[in-house]
Amino acid sequence: QVQLVESGGGSVQAGGSLRLSCAASGYTYSSYCMGWFRQAPGSEREGVATIYTGDGSTYYADPVKGRFAVSQDNAKNTLYLQMNSLKPEDTATYYCAAVRCPPFYMPTMAREYKNWGQGTQVTVSS
Repeated sequence: QVQLVESGGGSVQAGGSLRLSCAASGYTYSSYCMGWFRQAPGSEREGVATIYTGDGSTYYADPVKGRFAVSQDNAKNTLYLQMNSLKPEDTATYYCAAVRCPPFYMPTMAREYKNWGQGTQVTVSS
């Protein structure tokens, strides 16, 4: 059974940084696509960044390009999201998600992911 546990959320002022972690278990980590998504109150869940654990290929949503970085530690089966230059509009609950990667395609939409963590709150004040 796939299990994902996020940590590292918190409150920070605009311009600050946070690093989120997602500990994964219950599957062969290196064969999955993993992603970070976020959801603000009243909004749909949106993609932030995704990574193919097999070769480290990444995708970033336009609002976070140049500010956020997704990375992995395969030895620890852990996914990270380094968030720099945070803005108030980054405030949301952040979720880690995983799905077995289809051939030659990296899913970037929330509906394409099968397994989810419980979420961690990120609040950025102005």
